[in-house]
Amino acid sequence: MLGGRHPRWTRGLLSDDDFDAVAQAVVAAERQTSGEIRVHLERRMPAHTRDALARATELFEKLGMTATAERSGVLIYVAIEDRKLAIAGDAGVHAHVGDEYWQRIRDVMVTRLRDGRPREALVHAVSEVGEVLRRFFPRRPDDRNELSDEVSLG
Repeated sequence: MLGGRHPRWTRGLLSDDDFDAVAQAVVAAERQTSGEIRVHLERRMPAHTRDALARATELFEKLGMTATAERSGVLIYVAIEDRKLAIAGDAGVHAHVGDEYWQRIRDVMVTRLRDGRPREALVHAVSEVGEVLRRFFPRRPDDRNELSDEVSLG
């Protein structure tokens, strides 16, 4: 596609096909769980914060992720030009997995991003989070998709 569907600042990291692959990974992961996963990219973190987890936590609220029924949302956040990332899980998820789990997923993402494999980094993180959500928040018959599966941009 000439010019692409996404802003120029994202193209150094992901192609349109990569965006689609990440969104499809979210769809696949959420088929097994009542939890919600969101991937959010920003060009740079705002001047008021230099801490990726603080920014992810701020966006978690702003994107309405605290409104999930079981407090089972997870945000995967990447500030592209700052080369920062964080994963923020809502209280219901964090109670089951703790800090070490988030750090392990983050470390794998960092390795893959450094190796020039951003699509794999994001898809793998989404899949890993999906497995944990499936274990602790299995899909219910009345489950509905509470948040968009598309990669959001800020």
